[in-house]
Amino acid sequence: MAILALACFVLYFALAFGARTVLQIRRTGSSGFHGISGRPGSAEWAGGVLFVVAIALGAAAPVCDLAGAMDPIGPLDGTGAHVAGVVLFVAGLILTLVAQVAMGRSWRIGVDREERTELVTEGPFATVRNPIFSGMIPTSVGLALMVPNVVAVAAVLALAAALEIQTRLVEEPYLLDAHGERYAAYAARVGRFFPGTGRLSA
Repeated sequence: MAILALACFVLYFALAFGARTVLQIRRTGSSGFHGISGRPGSAEWAGGVLFVVAIALGAAAPVCDLAGAMDPIGPLDGTGAHVAGVVLFVAGLILTLVAQVAMGRSWRIGVDREERTELVTEGPFATVRNPIFSGMIPTSVGLALMVPNVVAVAAVLALAAALEIQTRLVEEPYLLDAHGERYAAYAARVGRFFPGTGRLSA
């Protein structure tokens, strides 16, 4: 199962980051990747660092399992949990890719406060405001269930923290500044990561 988890991790990274970045360069001439920005200690910086940590831990979890360096968490180490992990991973990957396609030329990793892109509110964005992040959550949980060790759980927690910081403290203020009342009205009716939850006050 650890080999499958590692293969799934590589597949997700190759499609959701590698292939998407290449496509963005061909479409716009820009990678769309802004990296870790902001001064050290700022919300932007913390969100970016935690995201990198989550990726590193996600890769390390199956490696630790293969090396026999870490015992699995007993209650989560069973066939049912492993199958659920595969299902969650596949669902999360599909949602991530569909949301990336829907985002089109507006796709970015990170925020450039001087940049203005189109506000996407259709497709999966009509159901949740951050469907790419919504896809990353089950993907991360799925990978953790495939190799349920402490490192995998830490990867899920680091990703959750990174997404909360990036969304609440970085992207939402930026989008409110960039799109004003249009984004405010959109955020008041559409949930943040899950339908109906995390809506902003009108």
